[in-house]
Amino acid sequence: MSMKPLEFEKPIVDLENEIKKLKNQSDTQNIDLTHEITSMEQKLKHLKTDIYDNLTPWQRVQIARHPNRPFMLDYLAYGFTSFIELHGDRHVGDDHAMPGGFAKIGDQKVVVIGHQKGRDTKENLLRNFGSAHPEGYRKALRLMRLAERFKLPVICMIDTPGAFPGIGAEERNIAEAIAFNLKEMMNLKTPIIACVLGEGGSGGALGIGVADRVMMMENAYYSVISPEGCAAILWKHRKHAPEAAEAMKIAAPDLSELELIDEVIIEPRGGAHNDHKESATSFRDAVLAQIKQVQLLSTEEMLEQRYQKFRKFGEWNGDTVA
Repeated sequence: MSMKPLEFEKPIVDLENEIKKLKNQSDTQNIDLTHEITSMEQKLKHLKTDIYDNLTPWQRVQIARHPNRPFMLDYLAYGFTSFIELHGDRHVGDDHAMPGGFAKIGDQKVVVIGHQKGRDTKENLLRNFGSAHPEGYRKALRLMRLAERFKLPVICMIDTPGAFPGIGAEERNIAEAIAFNLKEMMNLKTPIIACVLGEGGSGGALGIGVADRVMMMENAYYSVISPEGCAAILWKHRKHAPEAAEAMKIAAPDLSELELIDEVIIEPRGGAHNDHKESATSFRDAVLAQIKQVQLLSTEEMLEQRYQKFRKFGEWNGDTVA
């Protein structure tokens, strides 16, 4: 898979290219450059450690938006089996930005739902860039109720810049569709596990984000507004997006510290786009562990814990978030 380096990764790429040139020179000209190559490889190792162990929130946002980052269907391909997609909301139509259906993860039968982006123009038009319409959220709720009927856990994969804000979506009441999902998911009598894969934007993310366990991939972000949107409001210019990302605490480590999410799933060094299979394996293992924990609870205990989990958000204790 072709990798396009992000801005902060360019020093790494430049050093890797220098090492390749030295190796090629050593091979073609029969020159012993072992010492120089070893020295530069050590320098590369330290550079990667320095960069990837100290990522800023804005750099994590850039990784979350990487064009080669695995999407929902990639996680399904590597981490699930026996996927059978179901279509339509039984009101308006089908939304390709929100695929879902029956699947197996390990030996566990589940219903899986999530946002799907595209990798090229044609697929992005089909998937509406991962921004679901009202029928996407209504289809998601239909599948959740199906899961409840058959006593299957629900897995929600969140990866969207936000719900679609177009005129058609407003005419078909996108706000009501999301709000109704919030209410119904709170009372759904089956385990719900949600994970932010990349972008977790506003109500578009929260529309399938009410869950017993909410997880995030290490370099995902979850926020009421994009850093660029926040910067445009507060600083009147999008160039302040890095400052906004820092101030909003939207990265997985920050949200974990604030106890707004339950687990951070570690990605391969440099981001999930570097190894789709390893990322899917980590995701699968984390989801299975969380499902097993929730299944130990009675339905009443599960619903009460789910209620209390979201009820405590926003409570303040002195100068710190409780």
